[in-house]
Amino acid sequence: MKYLILLPVLFATSFLNSQEKLNDSEIPPVFPECEMVEFQQRSDCFRETLKDFIVENIKIPQVVEEDNFRGTVVVLFEVTKEGDFQVLYIDAAYNQLKEEIIKVFESLPQIRPATYNGKPTYMQFRMPLKIPLRLNEEIAIIKEESTSWAGEAAQDKTTDSPFTGLDANNVTEEYDLIQSSDFTKPHLESKLNIPFSHEMYSRFDAELNRIGTNTHTSSKPFLYSEVARYYDFKAEQEKILQDRSTWLGRKIWNEHLVQFQTEDYWFTIDFGLDLQLGKDFQQEDYKFTYNNTRMAILNGGLGDNLNFYAVAYENQGRFAEYFNDFAQSIRPDGGDPAIIPGRGIAKPFMDGGYDYPVAEGYLSYSPGKYFNIQLGHGQHFIGDGYRSLLMSDNPSPYPYLKLSTTFWKLKYTNTWMSLRDVRPEVTADGSFRTKFMANHYLSLNLTKRLNVGLFESVVWQNDNNRGFDVNYLNPVIFYRAIEFSTGARGGNALLGLTTKYKWTDKINTYGQWVIDEFSTGDIFGGSQSWKNKLGYQLGVKYFDAFNIPNLLLQMEYNQVRPYTYSHNKEVVLNYGHNNQSMAHLWGANFREIIGIARYKKERMYGHVKFIYGKRGFDFNNGEDNAAYGGDIYRNYNERPFDYGVKIGQGNTTNSLFAEVEGGYIINPASNLKLYGKFIYRNFETQVKTPLHSDNSTAWINFGLRTDIFNWYYDY
Repeated sequence: MKYLILLPVLFATSFLNSQEKLNDSEIPPVFPECEMVEFQQRSDCFRETLKDFIVENIKIPQVVEEDNFRGTVVVLFEVTKEGDFQVLYIDAAYNQLKEEIIKVFESLPQIRPATYNGKPTYMQFRMPLKIPLRLNEEIAIIKEESTSWAGEAAQDKTTDSPFTGLDANNVTEEYDLIQSSDFTKPHLESKLNIPFSHEMYSRFDAELNRIGTNTHTSSKPFLYSEVARYYDFKAEQEKILQDRSTWLGRKIWNEHLVQFQTEDYWFTIDFGLDLQLGKDFQQEDYKFTYNNTRMAILNGGLGDNLNFYAVAYENQGRFAEYFNDFAQSIRPDGGDPAIIPGRGIAKPFMDGGYDYPVAEGYLSYSPGKYFNIQLGHGQHFIGDGYRSLLMSDNPSPYPYLKLSTTFWKLKYTNTWMSLRDVRPEVTADGSFRTKFMANHYLSLNLTKRLNVGLFESVVWQNDNNRGFDVNYLNPVIFYRAIEFSTGARGGNALLGLTTKYKWTDKINTYGQWVIDEFSTGDIFGGSQSWKNKLGYQLGVKYFDAFNIPNLLLQMEYNQVRPYTYSHNKEVVLNYGHNNQSMAHLWGANFREIIGIARYKKERMYGHVKFIYGKRGFDFNNGEDNAAYGGDIYRNYNERPFDYGVKIGQGNTTNSLFAEVEGGYIINPASNLKLYGKFIYRNFETQVKTPLHSDNSTAWINFGLRTDIFNWYYDY
């Protein structure tokens, strides 16, 4: 409640930026109409007279009206010591609008100039002007404090104060001088990550993949500054802004809850939601499913090079039966009942529900044009597809350090992560087992159509109390020899390749290949060796399909052979975190085909998703306890045979997943959506086991969600 009380206070203070701060030695410019006005009211009279003149004389250019443009024009002007108006700078989207504003200011009459210590002086002002003009509840004309001491008067004034830009007599007012200027949405061009949501990224995917662009689209999340060159976030948001004049209306439909900006720093605060209510028609124990998430989101920037982001989630939920069963099957040691996939460890909540708090955040610093450094707690994704066989946002967040280097036709991403193994068999003294991962991904645009990426990942554990091994800080890709220099079991390496080819501006194909153990004799020998631990992805995207704007069609095939991502008796070295795969959410021993259609028009959006797969599970029924290669946390030395290994071996299961979702974007600033979703899942196993049995699910869901991460239900 105390935060709700704070909001009106913050809002009220935002209006103070139109107040002028004049000391006893300053007199503002004076229009002839204001000559007889009392001294204390002359500042107000100046603003009102100038505002009336502008409103009466400005004519909005026809092209601005035809484009239905909505936005804010910022005019910086001064009144010279001769009393003339002079425009210094205009920030506007149209040259015609700039010309019209200059024309209006040139028609202003000469007035009595401002004075300081009785001497005429320059005085500068800033005027934010909303277009269309009807959106202006009032026109703020703000005196620029830092520039009002110009010319001869400024020289006189500096001798009176030991402070730069602040009169010694006014130091007690410096707190009040901290006021927000107009919010220009600086985050949309900043070094912050664009929250990774498949729907959000589909909005600018076509722009990034035009032939001839020098983009690198596999390493996600992207920075706003990377995408802003190709996709105008501000213009796209302006197109769908609603005409809301009240504070509450603007905050619900158009703006961040709190937005503050000065010349040197800015920040935004949002209150987000993920409220879901649904029904699993095959679930008999509970009448409905739900999720209740409240989140506080902070974005900000200090100067041009340092940005920060933080989000805290408070969550309670109960999901469809198959999702609950999977969450329970990966539960951690220590008594907690489940791990919510992609979120984190959950505690019991009421009747069959889970309580699972989550926190994410990072600092993003760009020391120069070519580098970006991030230190935080979050997720990453490598690839152009819906799935990734190299690095996915499937597992729950983890601590990381990331260095991105972009120059020429290259982008090189180094990521170091701290991961956990939370299984009972590796827990020591009540604490989870720590391991570390170093990833290196080199993306190269070979031609204006062809991109190739090289990937390497090494996992090592904290054995012999060596902690984070500084050997792995080496940013050079393909240093597998380091693994052997620390012992044969010192680490687990994974190699990968990505490709993308742009056939046209509308069609591109992409692929991934992952190699977990490179043994040429076993791979090409034709004996289907268990050491043949490979996987690949092939996909195609069709933008503006059939000449329908904003219609994206995507088809993708993935397969991963048994035992990929797993390890031997040092099972902590598998490619996982918190009992979840760091790559494909199905682990290994599967093949699948995916079809997706996405469409967006203004604030409306929708998608249809179809996934058919063949998977191989372990039996674990007391009679057959062998590892068939699907569970990456199983020791691959427990395999039943060395040759004749095939995808889908073990407890063969066919699965069908279909999802339809449609919704409305309530607030484009926070990506708050109102949506409805229907999921159908059919799961047919060869042999019913306690963990895997035939299941047919029809799950309908409605919700209000701030969409800033991907929810995956297709397990």
